[in-house]
Amino acid sequence: MNKKVLATFFATVLATTTLVGCGGSSATTTPSAGGSGADATAQAGASSGKQTDGKNLPTLTTEPLEITLWDIATEDPAKTTQEGAVQRFMKDYPNIKVNQVHQQNDNYKQQLVVAMSSGQAPDIYVHWGGGPMAEYYKSGFANDLTEMYAKYDHPEFIDAAVAQSTYDGKMLAIPFGGLSGCDIFYNKTIFKDLGLEVPKTIDELEAVCEKLKANNIIPFSLANASKWTGSMYYMYLVARHSGNAEFDAAYTQENGGTFTSDAFVYAGSKIQDWVKKGYFPDGVNSLSADDNQDRALLYDGSAAMMLHGAWQVSGIKADSEEWYNENVGVFRFPEDSEAKAKGVPQDVEIGTAIGMGMSFNCFKDDKTVDQEKLDACYVLATQYYNDDTYNNDQLSSGTQPSIKGMEENIDDPNMKIIADVFFNASNVQLWYDQYLPASVTEVHKNCMTELFGLEKTPEEIGKEHDDAMKKAIAGQ
Repeated sequence: MNKKVLATFFATVLATTTLVGCGGSSATTTPSAGGSGADATAQAGASSGKQTDGKNLPTLTTEPLEITLWDIATEDPAKTTQEGAVQRFMKDYPNIKVNQVHQQNDNYKQQLVVAMSSGQAPDIYVHWGGGPMAEYYKSGFANDLTEMYAKYDHPEFIDAAVAQSTYDGKMLAIPFGGLSGCDIFYNKTIFKDLGLEVPKTIDELEAVCEKLKANNIIPFSLANASKWTGSMYYMYLVARHSGNAEFDAAYTQENGGTFTSDAFVYAGSKIQDWVKKGYFPDGVNSLSADDNQDRALLYDGSAAMMLHGAWQVSGIKADSEEWYNENVGVFRFPEDSEAKAKGVPQDVEIGTAIGMGMSFNCFKDDKTVDQEKLDACYVLATQYYNDDTYNNDQLSSGTQPSIKGMEENIDDPNMKIIADVFFNASNVQLWYDQYLPASVTEVHKNCMTELFGLEKTPEEIGKEHDDAMKKAIAGQ
């Protein structure tokens, strides 16, 4: 295996996730009346047989086996739900020990790269797909699951999820995190008290922001110390101004493609205008999303809106379901009316069809596949992280599994809106910090600090992106 630092660029451009249908498989997982992740261990032994009995799956070893798994489930409900999946697996296969290590989100990718570079990579690790997943595979740290996926049972994942788990025609990950659309959460109570309507255009959004400011309320709650949180605004403004066209061109750096094109300058200029107008909290670059400082501003009424991923539903519910039900609504990012008049599509959405995926690093010292360990990892990921209990817990906490038919089981009104937006999109642009090559990702995130900090102009950060992209393409 190649132990070098994973910073080389992958040559093949990943296909944009287009939601046009659902994939097939031989096993479909449906929600059941299971309990929460907290009682998952008890449920694991509820029947005398294994959950995998009667299914077309590899026969797992009866000898002692140890597996190390890295995830980012540091808080509930994800922590309890994912630990429950591991406990159910170990209940059915007591000879297999899974060492589950929870890592902090912000430093996770860097820690994973360091572990791979030093030959200490875990047997199972989670990721968001995109460019980094391709690099993990090309550097020798991800098993090709294509044959196993074709041969053995697995959930009936939607096509979009399979696409985001695939690189160069190879299945490299098992989805488990669910659909994660990106939309604007807002305080319905504040909107009602001020007589505000949900904005449909960016001009209307700015009018809402001005009314909120006039009433001493911060329009957007944003904690940008994490950097990728500010990127959500940048990505949406680019998408609304140009669809996917200008990003796709800048990504390849071909046919005049550049991150200094009109859509990127528009997005950066709009963000800096909003910063100057006070649409974001003071010290926005010092506030941490990992510490939920953005949610805190919503809770105390200091801020009225927050652009974020669908996982915020489960997080806010876990903090206070009563407050969530009384106060939280959601709407899609408004349209750019001028761009729309020019024929620019306004139905590109930002997010992911897998939430996260699991890849396996199951190799022996001689670099051959450790099939016994790989078999166990496959069964854990497909049959326990995607079983009835797991999926029911996901739905209960506001997350929609990336499995065909699951959208029919949503009862949360905000999740219904998010799902409708997601499935009505012409395509879903994966987060830039997941889609871009790893070396460019770091530049992009640093640029978000510079952008929101008014340290550099949109043109200057665009040039930083271009320089990094050219180096990545050249393999430097």
